[in-house]
Amino acid sequence: MSLSRVENPCFLLFLFVFQAIFILILYGGGPSNVFRGFLNSHQILDYSKTHDVYTNLSLFTQAPNEEAMPYCSVQSPIFVGPLTITFRVLPSERMIIKKNPFVQSGGRYRPPHCLARYKSAILVAYRNQEKYLHHLLYYIHPFLQRQQLSYSIYLIQQVGNGTFNRAKLLNVGVREALKDEDWDCLLLHDVDLVPENDYNLYVCDEYYPKHMASAMDKFQYTLPYKSFFGGVSALTPEHYMKMNGFPNTYWGSGGENDDIAARILLAGMKIVRTSPHLGRYKVMDYTEETETQEPWQRPTSRHNTRKTWKDDGMNSLEFKLLSRTKHPLYTNITVDIGYVPPFS
Repeated sequence: MSLSRVENPCFLLFLFVFQAIFILILYGGGPSNVFRGFLNSHQILDYSKTHDVYTNLSLFTQAPNEEAMPYCSVQSPIFVGPLTITFRVLPSERMIIKKNPFVQSGGRYRPPHCLARYKSAILVAYRNQEKYLHHLLYYIHPFLQRQQLSYSIYLIQQVGNGTFNRAKLLNVGVREALKDEDWDCLLLHDVDLVPENDYNLYVCDEYYPKHMASAMDKFQYTLPYKSFFGGVSALTPEHYMKMNGFPNTYWGSGGENDDIAARILLAGMKIVRTSPHLGRYKVMDYTEETETQEPWQRPTSRHNTRKTWKDDGMNSLEFKLLSRTKHPLYTNITVDIGYVPPFS
């Protein structure tokens, strides 16, 4: 005697699995947690069809009653995917301010129409790169607004003519930014990189440090080497402190990226990466003799990270805060971080 459809064990198993998936979608923050791979559809990955970064941003208007504002939607309603990025025309500060009317003093932004679900601090180590800065601000402000984030942009500026120390400046930025807000995520961002897809979410991974710039055009949209952690990265404050921040002792070499990658592993974590289809970045280059430059080479690390990471970082950070100024599009933190020690 054949079983009815309802009594069939295979059918019951199928029904159970279907219901379980439905519950996961309903209570797990939307379908992205279950079917993330399916959402990477061709229309958000087709880089032959790009959109202006300010497209539909005017749809975000001030809510009539701030006290009754709803939470922002889990996924922004104005995502378009690939963005049109060009550095041919240098935008003025006045133009950028005009195009971003809801950005407040100090580069602070909160969605005018809803309550943000996430707070991100963008930290940029900086010195005398005004052209790069204008391009970055022109693109990064609307990019972040499209994602309905609450955010601030911090420039950490090194004074003097001494050798640049990116990692130490970012340590300073983290310490100063955390005085302002209990940030959910710290985005460590090079000034010369611009993201190409608004689905590249500027939020942290819950468990591990995330490398955002997984595909740069200057590296033909591939990683230059397996442990590369440069360009743009996202860490929660907990991640950052667990690995004792970034090293303070790398002056001008760029070798700090390998040190950072090593200390992530030594702290019992691992590196996760944004998909290379979404983590695409354009690199600005104002060098006049671009074609005659030597190919990029991996910097040599002179440090034994296994021995130094617990003593070289946030717990050994020393600097002199010279000024902290709120500009219309960013907060500028000017610091004296010392000089290059002999034989460093």
